[in-house]
This record gives sequence, C-alpha cells and structure tokens, in this order.
Amino acid sequence: MPLTTDPALLQRLRELFEARDRDDMQPTIDALREVLAEHPDDPDVLYEVGGAYDTAGEEDTAAGFYERALDAGLSGDTLRRCLLQYGSTLRNLGRFDESLAALDRALEQFPESESVRVWHALSLHAAGRSDAAVAELMEVAVDGIRTPDLQRYQAAVRGNAEYLRSLDAAR
Repeated sequence: MPLTTDPALLQRLRELFEARDRDDMQPTIDALREVLAEHPDDPDVLYEVGGAYDTAGEEDTAAGFYERALDAGLSGDTLRRCLLQYGSTLRNLGRFDESLAALDRALEQFPESESVRVWHALSLHAAGRSDAAVAELMEVAVDGIRTPDLQRYQAAVRGNAEYLRSLDAAR
C-alpha cells in the first residue's frame, strides 16, 4: 500500500523545487537533505532528493534515491515521473537493460504518457535498437500530432513503425 505524503510536506517540496537554480543545485540539495532528515522514509521526499542530485549531474547518487523512493511506495503521477527519471538516469550511466526495464514498467502503468514513450525511445536508441526507437517516435508523432497532413498518412506511419519493430525483433 503506497504511503500518502502529508499535503503540507508536498507543498514544502513544491516550493523547494520551484526555487531551485538548475545551474547551482547545491542549495536545493542541502534544503532537501534537511527535509530528508525529518522524513527519511517518505517516498516523495526520496524522489525529490533523487531528482535534485540528477539535475546536478550526480546520476549514481540519484539512482540510489530513486530506487529507495520506488521501494518506499510511490504512486500516481510521482511514480510515473520517478520511473521516467530513473530510466533516464540508468541510460546516462550506460545501464541500458535496467533503463529499459524501468521504462517498460512505466509504459505498462502509464501507456498514454508521451514523455515515457519518448524516453523509452531514447533508451532503445542508446541500447543500439534504433529501429525500435524510430518506430516508437513515429507512433508518438502520429498519436499526438493531430494535423490533417499527418493523419492522412496515419496507416502508413503505423505500418512503417510496425515494419521497423519487426526488424528490431529479428535481431
């Protein structure tokens, strides 16, 4: 059963996130570490600490916090964001199979998330599976770009995406 983070704590986390300076994450990390000391097992706190380290370019540290957040019981949109960011971090660390596993889990639970689909494609590409990556991006495009121009070719786009997936599967 996922834990429910206190709304006041969620507001505090939002304020720290909104005040961050992406070019100097140390003050945000320090502030979040103080919150973490008060709430060491809170999944939302663990996730935000991981995100701060991730933004600071400290992927190894971020991955550990993301894992702890996932184990602590994230749910809803925060779970989606954590899985996406964790998958991206693992990709940056060269851990492609683990990256795809995290993003596959995100796709299973959040199949309509365009951001998860795009990051999944990026990890497929990084893993040397460019055909599958292009197929995924083609489907994201045809699902999300609702112009008459692209929709006219929807069947062809989907057919080509399926062909690329078959090439990937054959490897």
